[in-house]
Amino acid sequence: MKTISVRALFCMAALLFLFSQKAAAQIEIGLKVSPSLTYLRTSAPAAFNLQSEGSKVGIGFGVVADYFFGTNYAFSSGLLFNSKGGSISVQPDGAGKMEQEVGLHYIEIPLALKLYTNEIATDTRVYFMAGGSLNTLVGARIDGEKADAEGDKYTKQFNLFEFGALLGAGAELQMGPSTKIFGGLSYHHGLTNVDDNLSKGNSNVEIKNSGFSLDLGIKF
Repeated sequence: MKTISVRALFCMAALLFLFSQKAAAQIEIGLKVSPSLTYLRTSAPAAFNLQSEGSKVGIGFGVVADYFFGTNYAFSSGLLFNSKGGSISVQPDGAGKMEQEVGLHYIEIPLALKLYTNEIATDTRVYFMAGGSLNTLVGARIDGEKADAEGDKYTKQFNLFEFGALLGAGAELQMGPSTKIFGGLSYHHGLTNVDDNLSKGNSNVEIKNSGFSLDLGIKF
């Protein structure tokens, strides 16, 4: 009985090892860099004269991870630093027009479904992705400054958390047994109000992020 128990335990350990190796092979981890063009969408009562005035060039980078639960299906996530923003102007009734260039910096956790085609060329597959991202504000600048004349940081004028929608498409090229490079385009659509200054006392005032990114990276 003792011999059988030892053999059974050995077999179980071997099966667990094989299963863990198979599960590990389903996860692909890599690095990504994303130059972007971002802008702010505005919505407010006419009395505010709140307008979006222009876009801003940004950059994002970080670690990405794809967990495959099928040959052509993966759950995509990661941990990214991203910069967003744009130019806005506001001119309340009876006041002068004020224009600001807003720069917002976030730590983001994307949560998306990634769908792959079969090979369209040797070792090359196209992917499409859709999902969202959970974002935490870590820095803010207005007209290049971190704080106002009184020394109050501009982060206080914006909401700490943001939730956004994410759509993208691109291609992956197999470079070796476990190495892939990828490139694609993605659109990021903020769903929550980032402003915590103009909107105080008026829930109809909203400023939301939007942007397009060029996604380049490598997975190991």
